Amino acid sequence: MEPLIAAVVVASTVAAALWLRAPVVERRSPEAQAALERAVAAVDRELAADLELTTMFDQTKQAFVMELGQFEAWREVLAREAPAAFPFLADLYGRIPAMESAMERRGPAGSISDADRALVNEWEGDAREAQRSLRASTVPRRATRWRWLRERLAVRRSAT
Repeated sequence: MEPLIAAVVVASTVAAALWLRAPVVERRSPEAQAALERAVAAVDRELAADLELTTMFDQTKQAFVMELGQFEAWREVLAREAPAAFPFLADLYGRIPAMESAMERRGPAGSISDADRALVNEWEGDAREAQRSLRASTVPRRATRWRWLRERLAVRRSAT
């Protein structure tokens, strides 16, 4: 009888481990997916335009006013449907005033300080990374049940 109990315990453990390792695709409702895709497309176009302006700044040293209307219009959808990409994106858009100020500051003979140039270049690199993370957020995330279970438990712990 004891070998039978041991076999059942081992089989149950293996079955549970296999079940927890199985992939799960997190799905959004069709309406939420469509809204996210529209938001990502709008913000992606806006970031592309801003990147074009930073490229023009690199060439002409003329300051430009960056666009941020689409991000503000789609902020709620992005925060709800792309929570992994949203904090970085919000930080990026929050740094636009500092970046615009860096483009406008001039030293002797109209020169641009290294710190200001570095600020603009850093923003440009971060904008490209934000575009990549935004585009990736439209694809349903594949996760294992084990990861899903850990995330659920972490949420419950933080709520209490």
